Amino acid sequence: MTDRNVLVAAPADASPRRVASAKKIGLVVNPIAGMGGRVGLKGTDGADVLDEARRRGARPVSSERALQALKKLAASKAEFSLVTAQGDLGEDVARQAGLHPVVVHGKPHAGSTPADTREAVAAMLRECVDLLLFAGGDGTARDVLSIAGDRVPMLGIPTGVKMYSAVFGTSALNAGDLAARFIEGDPSVRLREAEVMDIDEMAMREDRMSARLYGYAQSPHHRQLAQNAKAGSGLSENVALEAVSRQLARQMRPGCLYILGPGTTTRRVMSALGLPKTLLGVDAVLDGALVGADLDEHALLELMQGRESYIVVSVLGGHGSLFGRGNQQISADVIRQVGRDHIQIVATLEKLVALESGALHVDTGDEEVDAMLSGYLPLRTAPDRTVYFKVRS
Repeated sequence: MTDRNVLVAAPADASPRRVASAKKIGLVVNPIAGMGGRVGLKGTDGADVLDEARRRGARPVSSERALQALKKLAASKAEFSLVTAQGDLGEDVARQAGLHPVVVHGKPHAGSTPADTREAVAAMLRECVDLLLFAGGDGTARDVLSIAGDRVPMLGIPTGVKMYSAVFGTSALNAGDLAARFIEGDPSVRLREAEVMDIDEMAMREDRMSARLYGYAQSPHHRQLAQNAKAGSGLSENVALEAVSRQLARQMRPGCLYILGPGTTTRRVMSALGLPKTLLGVDAVLDGALVGADLDEHALLELMQGRESYIVVSVLGGHGSLFGRGNQQISADVIRQVGRDHIQIVATLEKLVALESGALHVDTGDEEVDAMLSGYLPLRTAPDRTVYFKVRS
């Protein structure tokens, strides 16, 4: 990039600065990403699913999480210019963060579609951006990848329901921090080939969890700030999970409500009880009986009233994610009412050892709850075996 003077995105109460060779960031926000999480849907792909999310009372979450990332970026020493798309595709939240973006793509209609993301990315590529910063989930990552390929680094602000791809920060704040470090040329940040993955919807309809690889993107990486792709379990891990799941099922206390998060690990617990499990949903058990399947946040809170409650979850392999990836129905309010001491986590030692960051991650969207969960939590790794593992927000 040749030396030239560019207008740097600056806080609104500061004078614009002019610097030579400032990096250029392209920002695109998917304003509907993540709306299906708390209401028990598996995403917001498609107009019918979005309509159902709204019918269930879903509210937008993408812009507020993008705002967290942009405020972190704006507060850094990074010097950059920002280009974005009109309105809720990026411009609005950038201005809320006190930045002065250049709008390079107009919004032709109300609402948001995958085509809007793709067209916005194409416009940003024409502006020769150095980094594509997007707010969304795996579907948005696929749309960005389909246009950008591996030509320009991309980094995701996690705001979706499904985030199995390795292009996301571990939280919105960490995505903003990572973007700033990348722009500053921090030597602790490197570019890597990162997997872009998404749930195989055909497999999901057959009640199987299968993440499909869509390609690889160049993405900034820092072991404490960026997540890895979802990983599967080996044979030895499956044997350990079967055994600890049977023990956990036997030890469930009478009169207590047990909330079981998504995944194949919690399905093993349900199988030990002789009950069906919603693979990608959240179910509830009371006295050995299924009292709710594929529940949303509201239904969980209703079932918990007047009952001592427990949460049973597993670790999302590769990610090290505990809350905030695919289980948003178990919201900050649910976690707050259950309490830290009533969270039961099942994971294998192999999965924990493989975590590059050396810690689990929580990203509930509530700083107070994330702080409550931080520190060391007990994990069931085998029958009568518990390890304490670090959790970061």
